[in-house]
Amino acid sequence: MINLVLFGPPGAGKGTQSANIIEKYQLVHLSTGDLLRSEIKAGSELGLKARSLMDQGILVPDEVVIGMIENKLKAHTDANGFIFDGFPRTVAQAVALDELLAQYDEKISMMVALQVPDEELLTRLLERGKSSGRADDQNEDLIRRRIEEYNSKTAPVAEFYRKQDKYYGINGVGSIEDIFSAICGILDKEAKTVS
Repeated sequence: MINLVLFGPPGAGKGTQSANIIEKYQLVHLSTGDLLRSEIKAGSELGLKARSLMDQGILVPDEVVIGMIENKLKAHTDANGFIFDGFPRTVAQAVALDELLAQYDEKISMMVALQVPDEELLTRLLERGKSSGRADDQNEDLIRRRIEEYNSKTAPVAEFYRKQDKYYGINGVGSIEDIFSAICGILDKEAKTVS
């Protein structure tokens, strides 16, 4: 089983690359953003709380996200593996994810980090905001706050996986195909060691 953490700041291209990885490797996509958005769309208590926090650029509490992830793991026990998109965002979440996976005799195989300069992220997110309708992609100050939040709280997660010898940095600027090809090189090497 391949369990991949796809990592990078907002606008790095995680969604695009996730779709390509899922199609090629038949992994189950675990996007905390999608999980949260479905709760928001459903108008659940969790969704309303999450929306309030997300609108302020604040992260949703760990125990809520871990609970949603565990439900997804239980629903896909026969999967080839999982791609974690947008999680973990803090070292505490990475530790909690390791503990959760250990309960199922699983572990994270690798972290692939898409590296993109801040100004490029800002440009991409403002452009995405024109078509996505997402309020958090239309406000430059909010975008900058999200990028700062990523840099201060999330970037240390890379070090957590680096210490486990599971970190791979990829240049996230370039053609979608070239970036995907670089990711496949890492995944194919991992798939050989797993089988």
